[in-house]
Amino acid sequence: MRQVTRLCWALLGILFIFSGLIKLNDPVGTAYKLEEYFEVFSADVPALSWLFDPLHNASRFLSVALSSLEVILGASLLLRFFLRKTLQALVVLLVFFTFLTFYSAAFNKVTDCGCFGDFIKLKPWTSFLKDLFLLGLWAVVYFNQKHLRRAFVRGTPGLMAMTFISALAIGIGVRALGHLPYFDFLPYKVGNNIPQLMKPAQAPRYQYTFERNGQTMQAEQFPTDSTWKYKAMTVLNPLQSTPVVTDFVITDPEGNDITKQVLTGNKLILIVQNTNKADRDRFPDFNKLFEAASKSRKHIDVLTITSTAAGKFDSFRHDVNLATPYAFADATVLKSVIRSNPGLLVLHNGTVVAKYHYHDIPALYQVEKALQ
Repeated sequence: MRQVTRLCWALLGILFIFSGLIKLNDPVGTAYKLEEYFEVFSADVPALSWLFDPLHNASRFLSVALSSLEVILGASLLLRFFLRKTLQALVVLLVFFTFLTFYSAAFNKVTDCGCFGDFIKLKPWTSFLKDLFLLGLWAVVYFNQKHLRRAFVRGTPGLMAMTFISALAIGIGVRALGHLPYFDFLPYKVGNNIPQLMKPAQAPRYQYTFERNGQTMQAEQFPTDSTWKYKAMTVLNPLQSTPVVTDFVITDPEGNDITKQVLTGNKLILIVQNTNKADRDRFPDFNKLFEAASKSRKHIDVLTITSTAAGKFDSFRHDVNLATPYAFADATVLKSVIRSNPGLLVLHNGTVVAKYHYHDIPALYQVEKALQ
């Protein structure tokens, strides 16, 4: 039992640290997932909307706080620093996460829990089973603490170690919150060609089910014998035959699809996801960059893409003196394109060559260098 306990202890600590770091890599994405949960709970339990609405507004703070807490508790467990209290705190988080994943699975509310960010996508029931597994690990460790009596740190050295780990975890999250994720796991990461991702990797292959006189036959082709009656069809390669990008559609103010034009040539695109939350102080710098880009020998077309309604965006662009042409796309797509509002996307024939947070607005030479 000693070895089993130590294995469970190591697995539990490592998984908590891994889960926390993955979320801290992209705290904005984690915040989006929290907002989705809070919106669901606010709609399903109107009597508690007074609680969920403020939590929705504090989603980015909660994203960094909860993700950092996972890392801190995971490290504390591995160091066996106040082991019993650490385990008591861990079970509170585990029960909370288990409730969320069960609710998502049972009522089909949030189809991806975001447990491991966009690095590993888990279906609701898989997420729930994962949390049950973690609870099982916790139970083994908690009820066999006698096999983990030796604390690797204690007293002042332990406090200093945990302070350092806490500062490091929070710092990683805060830095990613004010810039772009350290590692981009989304389809629109630098180096990806969007038109290519809009095509399936393979043509779909089908398996057909036929019946005749109580007999069942499955085949990939229709039989020449017409006495077999068709009953059902199954796609044999659903993942390979489904494009990675299915909803990247750009329309102009008249409603015309201009996706192909956007994915052709050199493009410097300003993404404004939501004008209500966009940082307006950065637009003088954006406007200087756009003016310089219009004179570039690289023939860079400048465009703004937003998900805000046309009338509201027209008022906004006048307020910030934004003189670029503009177009529209789905809000969820723009959140996936870049974790910044506003943010910059640089394309060369549909290939993402650079992305910039509004805290990191580049000079023209940086954009031109990315387009080489």
